Amino acid sequence: MTSTATRRHARTPSHDLDPDGIGYRPGPLGRLGLWVTHHRKATALVWLLLVIGLGAFAPKVEANLSGAGWQADGSESVAVRELATDSFGGNASSAIQVVVHSTDGPVTEGRGGDVLDEVTTILDDEPRIADVIAPQPGATLSQDGETAVVLAGAGADPNEMVRVADDLKAELEALSGDGIEVNPTGASLLWSDFNEANLDAMLKSEMMSWPVTLAILVLAFGALVAAGLPLILTLAGLVASAGSLVLINELIPVSIWAMNFAMMFALALGIDYALFLVVRFRAARMGHHETPRQAIAETMDTAGKAVLLSGATVLVSLSAVMLVPSPAFRSMAGGIMLAVVFVLLATLTLLPLVLFKLDHRINKGALKWVHTGEHRSARFAAWGERLWKRPLAFGLASLVVLLALAAPVLGLKTAMPSIQVLPDDASARVGYNQVKDAFGDGAPGTLQVITDATDAKATATVLAADPGIAGAMPAQPASDDAGADADLVLIQAVPTVDPSDPELADTVDRLRADLPDTALVGGAAVENLDLKTQLDDSTPLVIGVVLGLGFLLLLIALQAPLISLLGTLASLLSTAAAFGVARLVFQDGIGADLLGFESQGFLDAWAPVFFFAMIFAIAMDYTVFLLASAKEHYEKSGDPKEAMVGSLAHSGRVIFAAGAVMVAVFFTFALSGPLPPKEMGIVLGVAVLLDAFLVRLVLLPVMLRLTGRAAWWSPRWLTRVLPKITFSHG
Repeated sequence: MTSTATRRHARTPSHDLDPDGIGYRPGPLGRLGLWVTHHRKATALVWLLLVIGLGAFAPKVEANLSGAGWQADGSESVAVRELATDSFGGNASSAIQVVVHSTDGPVTEGRGGDVLDEVTTILDDEPRIADVIAPQPGATLSQDGETAVVLAGAGADPNEMVRVADDLKAELEALSGDGIEVNPTGASLLWSDFNEANLDAMLKSEMMSWPVTLAILVLAFGALVAAGLPLILTLAGLVASAGSLVLINELIPVSIWAMNFAMMFALALGIDYALFLVVRFRAARMGHHETPRQAIAETMDTAGKAVLLSGATVLVSLSAVMLVPSPAFRSMAGGIMLAVVFVLLATLTLLPLVLFKLDHRINKGALKWVHTGEHRSARFAAWGERLWKRPLAFGLASLVVLLALAAPVLGLKTAMPSIQVLPDDASARVGYNQVKDAFGDGAPGTLQVITDATDAKATATVLAADPGIAGAMPAQPASDDAGADADLVLIQAVPTVDPSDPELADTVDRLRADLPDTALVGGAAVENLDLKTQLDDSTPLVIGVVLGLGFLLLLIALQAPLISLLGTLASLLSTAAAFGVARLVFQDGIGADLLGFESQGFLDAWAPVFFFAMIFAIAMDYTVFLLASAKEHYEKSGDPKEAMVGSLAHSGRVIFAAGAVMVAVFFTFALSGPLPPKEMGIVLGVAVLLDAFLVRLVLLPVMLRLTGRAAWWSPRWLTRVLPKITFSHG
């Protein structure tokens, strides 16, 4: 019997035209793979320099990146914060409040007085702090005299004030003792404490996810060496992206969340991409007995092309988040995109080199029952045959499950995170509660109103008459060096409700309508409200752009309008179902005790827009893998059944294994730490679970079955317009 390699070589008799003995002219990615095998030292050296060079900065990522940036650029509340920082001694939302509480008599006497003096000294010695304001009777000194607040004005931007909180909180908390408690709080401390708790959670989750991931990969690949490749490549991509984020942070502030999300996303996608390439290489090399270079060329022209298109779809989906005018969102999306780019580069350049060098050694440590060259899975082929025979039964069953899980999304409520996202013993949360107990429910969310001095009286009158305001302090004139803002005054008003209470939004809306035209309303709680409004306004735009660009990329890749549209719309089902489950868990509190969190009664407002883009990116990742395989089979056979059954037989096992890895990775983030990582783990984990196992392995194949040849039909004018992309080779 003539081997595949011999037959292909015979097609191209001239060695000059085919120096690698491939037997056909490879596509661009096939040629890239061959180039890498011919320039092994150069490729390895470039990656070594890249990982070492950028890796030198990677350890600084947690210290250098910030937790701030959660603001609506251009909003009224941001304008108030900037004016308060520049013209009112730093008495802004990013100021640090040091709560000193006595459990034994007046806090200003005896040991309490000494602690207040020490707190003031520590704050005065910090150059990044502006004015330090001592406790004021009736304002920041409680009526019972047991609680006092020392205000440390913000002398730097919000990102830097989070670092100030990092640097000072331990020293300030160490002053506690002998009946005196010292707890720094405020927005900057909230982010500092959250980042600390979040880092611990992310590290625990990573420690749990790596061994679980390796175990799943060993089962999927059937060999220890093959299973380790995705982890090594992903690690190289992560190190490079972490170092890059540190360098980018020198130019543009980058949120620490960018790295947190990038770690999780790059691990999941890197494993997906490596799985697809390694399985295809082993099938070509050990199954079809092709030469190493033939196997590399075929792998890159088929699986490599699908990986590239998948990566492009992921990048396009995440780029839509850039439409949200908030620094935190843009840096988070940018961080994930950067990690995806590095993982893509490693998959398409470093992985072919490693596969070529290892060759048969990739199967070292193989499990006895595994057929290393097997590409077509008999089990998934049988599953495809079953779906082909009974498409309506399986299709309707999966649709009913998805719609039932999606139904609760209609009652989903969102709001910005409350203080409950912090651990009970976090300094910011303890201080927050002490301020509430001493000064009223609304004290932690004190509003800041800046207005012209000529409108100060009218502003005070409106504040006094508003039912949502418990009390207002006298107008504070601008500092002597305020310059153009010298005619402004700052009035601080305490609401009647907690900052996370929905009634606060009504109060702010009412004040903005009733106050004089020169008045601006801000404060930390108002910044959250303005960001939520911006997110609510941006969400439909982001969803529309993601869907439109996702469909366009699928159309370019598949050259088939109907299945491209169906593949895009199918992604909405798993997304809606994931948010339906999120509503039950995080809003209604089902399973809260099991997962170890305190329900806020809503889902964090940043989740819908950001998670939608992430879920859609992952869903389209699997869509490209499945439909690229189906297109390859249809191009070869012209048979809709072979396209559907063949795609499941050849990509079903990879999708199943990749989905299992992603679910394991995401769910580990739901097991530890503060609430937002739990939301991230549950929403993304459920989305992948449903998308990989119900949508891509049931519903989408059923759509291929029911549409038949129409799935791959394209009008002539469209084929002339679109670039020609094929997935078959040889």
